[in-house]
Amino acid sequence: MSGTAAVAEHTGGSRETETGHPVPVRLASVYLPAPLPREGRLAFWDPDGDPLPAGPAAAAQELTVVRRHGAGVRRRQVPALTLPLAEALPLLVRARRDPAAHPATACWGAAALHALRLVARGRLLPGLTPAGHDAWRAGPLEPDDIAHLRAIAAALPPEGHAVPFPGSGPLCLPEPEALVRSFLDAVADTLPRTPAAPHTAGRPFAAREAQLLPEAHAWAAEVAAGMDAGVRISLRLDLSASDVFDAGEREGTRAAGAAIVQVHSLADPTLVTDAAALWAGEADTAFGPRARVDAALAVRRAARVWPPLDRLADQHMPDVLALSEEELGELLGVAASRLAAAGVAVHWPRDLARDLTATAVVRPAPGSATDGTGFFESEDLLRFRWQLALGGDPLSEAEMDTLAEAHRPVVRLRDRWVLVDPALVRKARKRELGLLDPVDALSVALTGTAEVDGETVEAVPDGALATLRDRLTAGPRPATPPPGLNATLRDYQLRGLAWLDLMTSLGLGGCLADDMGLGKTVTLIALHLKRARPEPTLVVCPASLLGNWQREITRFAPGVPVRRFHGPDRTLDDVTGGFVLTTYGTMRSTAARLAEQPWGMVVADEAQHVKNPFSATAKALRTIPSPARVALTGTPVENNLSELWALLDWTTPGLLGPLKSFRARHARAVENGEDEEAAQRLARLVRPFLLRRKKSDPGIVPELPPKTETDHPVPLTREQAALYEAVVRESMLAIETAQGMARRGLVLKLLGALKQICDHPALYLKEQPDPDRLAARSGKLALLDELLDTLLAEDGSALVFTQYVGMARLLAAHLSARAIPVDLLHGGTPVPERERMVDRFQNGETPVLILSLKAAGTGLNLTRAGHVVHFDRWWNPAVEEQATDRAYRIGQTQPVQVHRLVTEGTVEDRIAEMLAAKRALADAILGSGEAALTELTDRELADLVSLRRTP
Repeated sequence: MSGTAAVAEHTGGSRETETGHPVPVRLASVYLPAPLPREGRLAFWDPDGDPLPAGPAAAAQELTVVRRHGAGVRRRQVPALTLPLAEALPLLVRARRDPAAHPATACWGAAALHALRLVARGRLLPGLTPAGHDAWRAGPLEPDDIAHLRAIAAALPPEGHAVPFPGSGPLCLPEPEALVRSFLDAVADTLPRTPAAPHTAGRPFAAREAQLLPEAHAWAAEVAAGMDAGVRISLRLDLSASDVFDAGEREGTRAAGAAIVQVHSLADPTLVTDAAALWAGEADTAFGPRARVDAALAVRRAARVWPPLDRLADQHMPDVLALSEEELGELLGVAASRLAAAGVAVHWPRDLARDLTATAVVRPAPGSATDGTGFFESEDLLRFRWQLALGGDPLSEAEMDTLAEAHRPVVRLRDRWVLVDPALVRKARKRELGLLDPVDALSVALTGTAEVDGETVEAVPDGALATLRDRLTAGPRPATPPPGLNATLRDYQLRGLAWLDLMTSLGLGGCLADDMGLGKTVTLIALHLKRARPEPTLVVCPASLLGNWQREITRFAPGVPVRRFHGPDRTLDDVTGGFVLTTYGTMRSTAARLAEQPWGMVVADEAQHVKNPFSATAKALRTIPSPARVALTGTPVENNLSELWALLDWTTPGLLGPLKSFRARHARAVENGEDEEAAQRLARLVRPFLLRRKKSDPGIVPELPPKTETDHPVPLTREQAALYEAVVRESMLAIETAQGMARRGLVLKLLGALKQICDHPALYLKEQPDPDRLAARSGKLALLDELLDTLLAEDGSALVFTQYVGMARLLAAHLSARAIPVDLLHGGTPVPERERMVDRFQNGETPVLILSLKAAGTGLNLTRAGHVVHFDRWWNPAVEEQATDRAYRIGQTQPVQVHRLVTEGTVEDRIAEMLAAKRALADAILGSGEAALTELTDRELADLVSLRRTP
């Protein structure tokens, strides 16, 4: 039986008398100190004198105790069982809450809990035994800790400290308080000495064996004089007393303040005195005879944390310790926290203010216009400077001058002391941060931040710039339809008109980024009428949209001149107003001529065509001057944020800064999802210049019929599966041995080949097959036949999109062979023929229209279609949605069903999963399509493209 079990049996068990009745046995306990605290033991003894069994860790012995004997007391030998502290602590803790425990054992259980809590709080001090060996002790103790210790000692019954001091003289028992304190020290010296302690804390004070440290006695004495020695010291800062500066002169320093040492009694927290009074003996009666020694040792101990306190000991505890500017700065900074950790509180002046702040402020010249026009046409630069404030109230120039001239860490401002950060003093001395041009100033105003010396700081606009910021962020005023508009604008279209009118009236541009089909064209026509400028509006758009723009202008603004600047007979002669329509290709080749013509507004429709700022088209567009620039697009970001930069840098040049810095500051962090704050900062900057509405928005959903999207899994035919696996096998062998650009090219070639095989083997093999046998070779084509048979039987119409012109021709030939009326629209289709195809489809003459996704994914109005079929998947969900929006747009009255054909077990299947996740993030960050897949490892690529058999 172990020693712990033996004691547990006797403390919580029972034994029988000769009559057989159970009699509870309650063991008393007493702590037996040792020269090395951790070697102390707990003795459990039976007041009835019965023997106790020993165990491996417990020793049975005779214990000398003092017991009552008649009217007096005498020594008596009793059987006892002693345990090391580590073994005894669990028993004591349990006995603390055991109602059957002996009162002495219950009290030692309370002492054990108190000791454990002190250790858990880190209340441990290193020290030495009288013989010079290492020993931990419990401390420093707070007043509450000491009060609890004394309460335990007061409750300790005689049996708990009944072991007399050795010797033959008069009986002398240990004082309960001293014995309990010795017990706390023993627990503190026992618990930290775990097997891992030497590796983390090092020796000494970690190993169980005694370490002799004879040269550390002076250090141990200072450590011993901690807060538990009877007094505690604190420092009270005085920044204005006249004797501070007198003391400074005596010490030969330039005094900036003073630290007055105060002594607090731990026995009576109400007793407080200056150290000088204590040293002079004026407080001996209240504090006790040891107070001066304890205070001196406590000061020495604090001086180890903050060396200037050494001067107090050298000068016999004067009233005032004069502090230099550097010392006062330390005390107001890092030194205060170090002293607090050492138990020395620092009391600040009551009126010390800590709320001095600095903000970067952008101020335009006095009298600047607030409507934006004069502001942005002005060549005047704006002042960018630091503005300091106290409690949020800006300082005057004179007050900032006072701060700039300060040489102390505290300054007197507005009848109060102010704690001053040296960095704020530097800002007060060098207030001017330079000059900003108007666009950079607006960027600062909208984001609320600026970069100063490589650091992002808070910045605020002032004056006319603040007024402009407020106008932009408050939103537009309600708009009314302009005279001459032959249309009823919906609420969201009126809001779009009001926003465009606000931006252009302020001399700023904007990007209207509504989803396709929400009526951006009619909104822009209304803006032209509302502006009522004598100069014409230039609209640059894809060739396929020229007819649509001309029809919409004629319909919604009858009487307004409209001219096409396109084709061999194009001319700008006699243009005085209205609209001029041109294509991106024509604009690129005639930019110099277009730049000579005064324009009231330039509009870039399907503006994603100029998303590459380095393209010839984008560069040409930038050369055409205009007081107002508007970009129209349903996808302001298709692949990365550089496209957004390209659009907004055209509509409002300089808004986002140079592309390189934009990529470094905003784009990379946002696209990688690394910095949420960067995304929010970019959103604040962009939001006033880009209006984005989606069909799912609450104010728009009621305007549109329902849309159903369905993915149709399609199996590969045997021919397709064999081709697919052969191409994967051959291509992966080549990819595994290639590097760099060559590897990327092979990956893209593989992906294109697999997508073509999934569509139809004839597309990949570049065959001219018999149209009657096409369906048997492709699971997709067989399913398309089923879908078309069903919807044509119901007198429906369908749009079929594919990204391959070759596949579009195969589909057209196949459907024509089945006697299904069909048209094919692709990039090579002449503009007049495109318009005739659209008219035939809208009139119901051709129920099926096959479209090349790249050429016909934008700008067309095909609301006759109730079904949209994506024969193959594009890599960007935004492009697919644009194509769907040819049918699902304002003016659509029937439900729209979207069918996406996906071959099972192929790369298309895995890409469909990726697109689903990507669509959820499309409004924030879009990946880079196929290019991203070229960076996959060989293993990841093989997993992506390998054919997975479906059960």
